[in-house]
Amino acid sequence: MGDRFRSATQLDDLPLHLIFEILTSGGLLGVMDLVCLELTNSTFRGTHGLVPHKLKSLVDFAAFQVCGSHPIYVCLSYRAQEELLTRCAGNWKRILRFLQSVHQSSDVVETSDGNQMQIRSGRYHTLLIKDSTVYSCGSSLCGVLGHGPETTQCVAFTPIKFPNHAHVTHVSASHNHAAFVTQSGEVFTCGDNSSFCCGHSDTSRPIFKPRLVEALKEVRCKQVAAGVSFTVFLTREGQVYTCGTSAHGQLGHGDTLDRPTPKLVEALVSVGPVVQIAAGPGYALAVTNDGTVYSFGSGTNFCLGHGEQHNELRPRPLQSFRRKGIHIVRVSAGDEHVVALDSNGYVYTWGKGYCGALGHGDEIDKTTPKLLSSLKTHLAVQVCASKRKTFVLVDNGCLYGFGWMGFGSLGFPDRGVSDKVLKPSMLSSLKDHHISQVSTGLYHSVVVTSRGRIFGFGDNERAQLSHDKLRACREPSEILVQEAAGGTLPP
Repeated sequence: MGDRFRSATQLDDLPLHLIFEILTSGGLLGVMDLVCLELTNSTFRGTHGLVPHKLKSLVDFAAFQVCGSHPIYVCLSYRAQEELLTRCAGNWKRILRFLQSVHQSSDVVETSDGNQMQIRSGRYHTLLIKDSTVYSCGSSLCGVLGHGPETTQCVAFTPIKFPNHAHVTHVSASHNHAAFVTQSGEVFTCGDNSSFCCGHSDTSRPIFKPRLVEALKEVRCKQVAAGVSFTVFLTREGQVYTCGTSAHGQLGHGDTLDRPTPKLVEALVSVGPVVQIAAGPGYALAVTNDGTVYSFGSGTNFCLGHGEQHNELRPRPLQSFRRKGIHIVRVSAGDEHVVALDSNGYVYTWGKGYCGALGHGDEIDKTTPKLLSSLKTHLAVQVCASKRKTFVLVDNGCLYGFGWMGFGSLGFPDRGVSDKVLKPSMLSSLKDHHISQVSTGLYHSVVVTSRGRIFGFGDNERAQLSHDKLRACREPSEILVQEAAGGTLPP
């Protein structure tokens, strides 16, 4: 302990330019790292003549510098950057926490013990990434769990075996198929391929184990979004590919022709790099780096956000955001409604308002995006929509939910299993935990905390919460994961 203490105090002897270089190198340090340094060592609390007068310390300057190179921040206009600074009262550490939280909540969460985790809920199953190993539990209808034809259900998180030691970094879960992106950018899929949504044109039979999408072998991807009978793929260069059923134009190619293998959505090539994608039952959303949201596919329930229910065969920008200069950073596509997050941490909803899924205190449909005013005082970092329910995660780790309780899947133990929650309410049952990510399926929901703990609530009839004996969880229940000895097949 003495050696460790002496090492810490010797920081004072390091050249200040070297300390600053360490603080800002690659943006590897999180906000809590910077706060700890500021609290434990006086070197980081001073300005030392290196810090502009508007900033209070070396740590504040480091946060300012790291924000300046963050992929979300660099895409914001000067006006949007200034608005975010005002929103956070000039606190660059809070801005950094916002940016990093938004990024992690839609990707992988870096837990306090160094684990990389991502959780995704399907219809009756759940997928989990933990340090590049993928686990699944719940119903394996059509092979969606990826464990082979002999598996019909997994009552606990079970590691999925991938060929060639693939390290998975992103997953997407839908009704009956799943998609996975590896560290190298390859895409694997499994599940129901009757609509060719898995991207394998040589078979319409179920894919019971993860299989490489050959058509994308030369294209490096970073995200996938599994809809119902179709899939959207996002490349590292910001281009979008789609495959599967296109009865409503949800593939975005200007027609209603099905595509058995991924095809480039050419209409999105000229509008700038796409930074995020989302897929609903019969529609899709794409967010470009300038904050524009494009929607295409089924216009049912006003999910496309254009004020009418016409289908869109090609991506169409949401003009209501453009006219107001609102920069959207993330969207989530529910079964009947959509929720969006802007660069100031404000939340917008539109679509079918049944059961209060839009959070405006009523059940009225909203044909175009409407600001969720009851959360204006909070800085939201993640939005998540599913069947008649919505979750909003804010930057202090608190989780808010609204809509239909649906077998307890909103996480309010004091509410009935069929109650309606018309306005955002904080999940007090999780108030002792800092939530980093939330995902919700049809009747169940799961969260990951900053410490890497997993909690689930709602329906567990098919073991989608990774519990063997519980039928339902009215109150969030911790899910334990038995570490995999090995999650790969030999090459």
